[in-house]
Amino acid sequence: MREIVVISGKGGTGKTSITAAFAHLAENAILCDLDVDAPDLHLLLDPVTEEIHDFRSGHEAVIDQAMCIACGLCADMCRFGAIEKRIDGYHVDSLRCEGCKVCVRFCPTEAVDFNEKLCGRWFASGTRFGPMIHAQLFPGEENSGRLVALLKKQTRERAAAQGRSLILCDGAPGIGCPVISSLSGAGQAVIVTEPTPSGRHDMERVAELCAHFRIPVAILINKFDLNLQNSADIERHCRAKGHTFLGVLPHDDVVVRAMMLGKSVTELPETAFSEALRMVWEQIIQLPASRQNNINTLKA
Repeated sequence: MREIVVISGKGGTGKTSITAAFAHLAENAILCDLDVDAPDLHLLLDPVTEEIHDFRSGHEAVIDQAMCIACGLCADMCRFGAIEKRIDGYHVDSLRCEGCKVCVRFCPTEAVDFNEKLCGRWFASGTRFGPMIHAQLFPGEENSGRLVALLKKQTRERAAAQGRSLILCDGAPGIGCPVISSLSGAGQAVIVTEPTPSGRHDMERVAELCAHFRIPVAILINKFDLNLQNSADIERHCRAKGHTFLGVLPHDDVVVRAMMLGKSVTELPETAFSEALRMVWEQIIQLPASRQNNINTLKA
């Protein structure tokens, strides 16, 4: 089973539109949107939700008003200002609570519960290109890396059970915790960049991250004709570093038209962009599978 993760050092490179096209071109694949903070692959694939699961992570203090004697000790000891006094007693501000558990430990009447926190939900859905696993963190919630790991575990298990030969993941932008979790156990990273100073800088950072985890890197330049010199410099840099250079994609309004229709660009009439994208996908599937995933041994 092969696992390909499409990532980008920064947002706005066209990563998700390209991933949607790859999903259309792929065969016997299961899809996974790992950008749990701001998922948008579903906007192009129009998934039909089949399963909904809660994602709980971390804990949150809650004061039981029936047991509270309003002594104020919890408010005095809280270093985050998360406990406030109201007309009906003391309450915990969930946005300020850091889960340090001081109020739980020192409450004389054990009036503070420490419940597991509901941070978001994850979904198993069906799309016109195959099954899809995706999620949505609630605004302001943390532990996105843990949710990404959960999604990858579920995707691998379902891929094995369904006999899928390919896992195609739309990763999060940047180099933070969600991206690190996205790359865990992957066999190939495809980095989508653009010919701008920030695009190249962030591409180099995420490529270094992949190198740290010994994950093969393939580079694709989107909107290369915005700056031909920068595109040429990025290509030379990639070849010097030993990365696979997949090629370039032109700036094309078809991407916006496809987004407005909720389609992948390869589902629309052929253009120079979609033709180039098909050639890129042919290169990707022919890359050597140097790190085959074994879901029986890999732990997300």
